Amino acid sequence: MSLLLNPIRTLSISPLLPSSKAHLFLSPNSKLRSFQSTKNEALPSKTKKKIVLFDVAPPVSEDDNGIVENGRVSEGQRKLGGVPPPPPLGFLRKGLKRVLAALSNLPLAIGEMFTIASLMALATVIDQGEAPDYYFKKYPEENPVFGFFTWRLILTLGFDHMFTSPVFLGMLVLLAASLMACTYTTQIPMVKVARRWSFMHSSETIRKLEFFDSLPQASIQDLGVILMGSGFEVFVKGPCLYAFKGLAGRFAPIGVHIAMLLIMAGGTLSSTGSFRGSVDVPQGLNFVIGDVMKPNGFLSTPSEAFDTEVHVNKFFMDYYDSGEVSQFHSDLSLFSLDGKELMRKTISVNDPLRYKGITIYQTDWGFSALQVSKDGEGPYNLPVAPLQINGDKKLYGTFLPVGNTDSPNVKGISMLARDLQSIVLYDQEGKFVGVRRPSSKLPIDIDGMSIVIEDAIGSTGLDLKTDPGVPVVYAGFGALMLTTCISFLSHSQIWALQDGTTVVVGGKTNRAKLEFPEEMNDLLDKVPELVNADDNTA
Repeated sequence: MSLLLNPIRTLSISPLLPSSKAHLFLSPNSKLRSFQSTKNEALPSKTKKKIVLFDVAPPVSEDDNGIVENGRVSEGQRKLGGVPPPPPLGFLRKGLKRVLAALSNLPLAIGEMFTIASLMALATVIDQGEAPDYYFKKYPEENPVFGFFTWRLILTLGFDHMFTSPVFLGMLVLLAASLMACTYTTQIPMVKVARRWSFMHSSETIRKLEFFDSLPQASIQDLGVILMGSGFEVFVKGPCLYAFKGLAGRFAPIGVHIAMLLIMAGGTLSSTGSFRGSVDVPQGLNFVIGDVMKPNGFLSTPSEAFDTEVHVNKFFMDYYDSGEVSQFHSDLSLFSLDGKELMRKTISVNDPLRYKGITIYQTDWGFSALQVSKDGEGPYNLPVAPLQINGDKKLYGTFLPVGNTDSPNVKGISMLARDLQSIVLYDQEGKFVGVRRPSSKLPIDIDGMSIVIEDAIGSTGLDLKTDPGVPVVYAGFGALMLTTCISFLSHSQIWALQDGTTVVVGGKTNRAKLEFPEEMNDLLDKVPELVNADDNTA
């Protein structure tokens, strides 16, 4: 691109400082010559040019190209970028550069990640989602933990809901800003520089590279073929050659940053826009999803699927040979408001039901009721209460009253169970009588009464949740694994110049500094040597 000046008009350069009195004045007879013009014709012996000093600023001349007009910068020069922007815009740009430079500071980003990790570790120590009374008792002000950690600090900072607290979300936003600033100020310019290349026309320039060598009696075309066979992109122009490979490795850091942003965005969406709920439902009963779900954050929005009704058709368990519970299942049906069955599935642990963004997990089980017949009458549904729950070691009990139920000293038959497959019975005196399986239908005589265990009705423990951030988090982790692997690719560049019968080769790489010379030597060893016809004849 060349800049043409009108030789008929005068160009005056106004002073940079108001106090300066000296000014540069070029007479209209002077000419600006291009490189081509000076090369093709000799310079005139006499060039009329003079420097005139003024005591005051010279009058502003007119300019058709719009360089200076009436002491103001014209629109044409602003577009060319030759003059800085107006003061307000320039101030904003300087402020933005300073902010970006501060955010892209590596120690700051490391400190942000360390703070986020510390808050996550603190969330594992502080019980999340409990009622305020719980924190009043566990973290009293009279006896603060570490001398300052009390319930007031926990509730004020929102550490009882750590992942939706302003402190945690603010640190995520700050880390995201640092990643974006680093990408804009460092990674993107590095990619632009890597994509910008040119041929080298001087052997001295090539010899200044990290690696260089000379191939006597060689052809640059043969070198290009060898490089193409090794995965290089090769460009040849006259005696010059340029080749590269692994440019994707330059883009990988940007991809890593984007992946981290996706993970943080998905995690934030999960903590602020999800619903969760838990319910214990006896076999044969139902519930509405919307009645169970509770919002988890300020972005939580219910969907139409919340009006769906869930019916527990059947609950059953599998057992090991030792009698311990191995797996439990729930046969569930989903119904619309008009009673139409939408879906049916038998779920189990690690095999949930998914419907329109709602996931129903099988998480627990319980004992709801025991059906008992007495002397051919019944069956009676006896409610079962938990007596002891210690991990998987559960104990349930119920009571069948006998005689006058209005008496203050009611006696009856006691029944205990650890699961749904066997019931232990005791008489009115508390003495052991026997064990019966609900599926056997075998009667047992207790104090002159015939008792039959008809059925053991279990209850299923279900966890329900909607989590819109899960796909985003999965996509982020997938992108992170992929871009991390790509980042190990070396961006290698090679220049070569045909200097007579000698090929001067040089190159550089951003990774694998020790392996690059070995790779280059292997490639150069494959370049064939040119042999003169006279040598073959001899």
